[in-house]
Amino acid sequence: MMLKRKKWIDKDRSDSISDTEPEAVLGRRLSYTRSHSRRSSLASSVEPDIINMDNREEKLMNFSDNESISSRKTLKRRNSFQDAKVANKRLRDSRRFIFFLGAFLGVCLAAYFGSDHVHSNNIELFDNLVNFENVKDYIDDWKDILPQGFTAFLTDVQTGYAASQLKDMGENFAVGRQLAKEMDLHAKHPVVMIPGVISTGIESWGVNGDEQCDSAPHFRKRLWGSFYMLKSMVMDKACWLKHVCLDPVTGLDPENFKLRAVQGFESSDFFITGYWIWNKILQNLGAIGYEPDTMVTASYDWRLAYLDLERRDQYFSKLKQQIELFHALTGEKSTLVGHSMGSQVLFYFLQWVEADGPGYGNAGEGWVDTYISSFVNVAGTLLGAPKAVPALISGEMKDTIQLNALAMYGLEKFFSRKERVDMLQTWGGIPSMLPKGGDLIWGNMSFSSEDELHNNTDTFGNFIRFEQVLSDAFEKNLTMADAIDLIETLSPPWLVKRMREQYSYGYATTEAELQENKKHHSHWANPLEVPLPNAPNMKMYCIYGTDNPTERAYVYRENHANDTSSLNLTIDYDSDTPVFLTNGDGTVPIMSHAMCHKWAQGQSAYNPAGINVTVVEIKHEPDRFDIRGGAKTADHVDILGSAELNEYILKIAGGYGDTIPTKVHTNMTKWVENIDFPLS
Repeated sequence: MMLKRKKWIDKDRSDSISDTEPEAVLGRRLSYTRSHSRRSSLASSVEPDIINMDNREEKLMNFSDNESISSRKTLKRRNSFQDAKVANKRLRDSRRFIFFLGAFLGVCLAAYFGSDHVHSNNIELFDNLVNFENVKDYIDDWKDILPQGFTAFLTDVQTGYAASQLKDMGENFAVGRQLAKEMDLHAKHPVVMIPGVISTGIESWGVNGDEQCDSAPHFRKRLWGSFYMLKSMVMDKACWLKHVCLDPVTGLDPENFKLRAVQGFESSDFFITGYWIWNKILQNLGAIGYEPDTMVTASYDWRLAYLDLERRDQYFSKLKQQIELFHALTGEKSTLVGHSMGSQVLFYFLQWVEADGPGYGNAGEGWVDTYISSFVNVAGTLLGAPKAVPALISGEMKDTIQLNALAMYGLEKFFSRKERVDMLQTWGGIPSMLPKGGDLIWGNMSFSSEDELHNNTDTFGNFIRFEQVLSDAFEKNLTMADAIDLIETLSPPWLVKRMREQYSYGYATTEAELQENKKHHSHWANPLEVPLPNAPNMKMYCIYGTDNPTERAYVYRENHANDTSSLNLTIDYDSDTPVFLTNGDGTVPIMSHAMCHKWAQGQSAYNPAGINVTVVEIKHEPDRFDIRGGAKTADHVDILGSAELNEYILKIAGGYGDTIPTKVHTNMTKWVENIDFPLS
């Protein structure tokens, strides 16, 4: 069969040779034919097993006459194509030359136009050719109709073209290196950093446990703030809860279980691997010369009530000693930087350190002015956060409500609302986050300062609403003050006792009351009930994010009698709007910063020393291609990576805080002016 196939292939090749073809082509084809003949002769002399393979091939190659003709035509076309390639060889070579020449010229042009001496001209040329300012005027008229992505694209091009040419300030060390280069900025004031709630890692130091839960395998393992935490929750949730819950009666360690805050920078630089918290600030401080002898992270067990931090861990005593040591080593006052709940802890500390009494600082008036240069309040919760209310009522918040039905079912089965509430109620630090000021700050049933932010017919002062009433117990909607009372009604006696012993949520009505409150720790976390310390040389900075929708009010429902949940109330998921949102940083509404604006008005009963207070609002403008928001984020946690915030902190620590101007773009200044504070 192979010899037969050779004959029609050779015949076909001979027929395909034209008399007009060049001799070179003809010679190459005849050479190919002779070579093919030699290979066929060799095939005829191989062993029988190979011949058997040829026989099998013969069956496969048993073409019909029409198939053979078609194959010969295909082969002719293939040969013709090869001839064309030979004939056009010079043309191909010339195209390759042109390609390389064009690539070379392109690189040269890119290098030229990207150089510094023509860079600004390029931007001006682009702006002149494509003037998006005029286009945006028309887009604004149609912004409610056009796709949001399209309008966002135009805004990015209009405002971000020049900025995109700058160095990405979100990169590691970028802010610190730039300030060191441009301002010769270097370490000056020692820096003390106080992390926020849940952002400090907590590790086990117990070795006993009980019969159902042994603590020894968890020794010095992070049961909060690590992947080990997630593993422990999944593998043995009951044992994990025994470790992280506090004793409900004492508010301290349960018997045979002991957890402590991780110490050092590692306590809050990352929450879990890859999810940074304070690491960006640490990097930039390091870039201007800070090291462990000039900065410290004062981590704490945020589960504890504030005075219990001192009773169990002597936290405030250690913090006082650290600040005094910094002063002795460097001769400089310290800069205190608190984030979220950490700002509240710092405000409490400034009252504790000068107060007289057992378990208090007993340093006397004047200590703050002697040892503290600046108090930097970053996204602080000085007047609380509304989301703390539903957390203690039903273990819920916006983040859980926005889950889909399947995820909600899975969360409820794995870690139910009842279990979450039971855990949170043992943590004495959580009630410190409840909103303070009642109707004065958060509004009443007819008015709230924030009402102008939305078109609803109702007010934000209507904090908890019941759209479906099942009994007389919850037939009335609640203001913020009413909601605090509801928490006490629903909570166990030991939690109510702890809330009343440790915190207050109202406001002082006379200056004498304000001064009297300085003597007892239950008022020290509420800036409406105690004044700023008498420290005229201390500077204060309130820096927080805006323009990020933040939960502000809720719709609740009473559970049916046959509901499997044992909680009386849950957020009404069937409502059209179960959570009402306002302006804030995604966690804390801007209204929580009202006292910063009040202090900034100058000397008053709330600010007797006339401390200079600078308020800076950072607009939330996240990078849509960065999961953490990039250098321009102002989210409650991610703001710690904001290039703007990092610049402010470095300038304050480096002694250039006076160069930071007040920057307010919301209506907070006007709102605070309109609040009828009982003291001026």
